[in-house]
Amino acid sequence: MVKLNKIYTRTGDDGTTGLVDGSRDAKHSARIEAIGAVDEANSAVGFAACAIEDEGHSGLLFRIQNDLFDLGADLATPAPDGHFAPSEMVLRMVPAQSERLEREIDRLNETLEPLSSFVLPGGSEGAARLHLARAATRRAERAMTRAAQDHAVNPAALTYINRLSDLLFVLARTANDNGRGDVKWIPGANR
Repeated sequence: MVKLNKIYTRTGDDGTTGLVDGSRDAKHSARIEAIGAVDEANSAVGFAACAIEDEGHSGLLFRIQNDLFDLGADLATPAPDGHFAPSEMVLRMVPAQSERLEREIDRLNETLEPLSSFVLPGGSEGAARLHLARAATRRAERAMTRAAQDHAVNPAALTYINRLSDLLFVLARTANDNGRGDVKWIPGANR
């Protein structure tokens, strides 16, 4: 259980931040950039959840926010040996989390109008916020793959963040009246 009595510790005043194993990393390192990008994606998901009236969909987004905290903890736990097995003391993303997202994508996609064009980020307020969360998630994925060049990154975490952007896209279309309210891209329309 996490217990935070004090918000500031002054330990980061030197430009470093602590990792789960007690080691420290520069705040501008690829690993910390990835953790920060995941945090931004989590904030964007929370922002989107505030505009989603369907309780099932907003509940799904709140579960995703919890997963994204798990993902941040995973990234903050070095694995120099490249082993990512979870334990009682080590929180790791697991394939079941991505599999749950895939089931949600498949379930939501069944009700959507087929795509006839690329979709512009917009439509309803909820859909626009979900598209913003999708874009933030893609940025987090890019940051995670960059970090993976320098440090071992859990493959289950990479799969999860990739699947999440797909889910957010499908959920945005769902928020746009099951795709009927999507804003379609018209190539070259303003030439």
